Amino acid sequence: QVQLVESGGGLVQAGGSLRLSCAASGSIFSINGMGWYRQAPGKQRELVAAITSGGSTNYADSVKGRFTISRDNAKNTVYLQMNSLKPEDTGVYYCNVYIPTALGSRGYWGQGTQVTVSS
Repeated sequence: QVQLVESGGGLVQAGGSLRLSCAASGSIFSINGMGWYRQAPGKQRELVAAITSGGSTNYADSVKGRFTISRDNAKNTVYLQMNSLKPEDTGVYYCNVYIPTALGSRGYWGQGTQVTVSS
């Protein structure tokens, strides 16, 4: 079994910064893709940023140039550095990782961490 523990959310003023962390533990030999999603009230969950096992990154257009995703494979941890935060960045942020299995990759979700940006 795999567990994901997120941390780093909170309340911040517009223009501020936060750093989210998501640590994976359990029966893990390696991790394929890792990513962060967010869900604002009344909206669907959307991809914010993703990073492959090789370090290639992908960002939503709305966060390009402000957010940076990174990973520490030795710690099975993915990070999201969020700068120049805007009120529209408010939402619950979820980490997502894919663990290889004998039948292919299996996805896991974190419990979510609240990010609130005040204007």
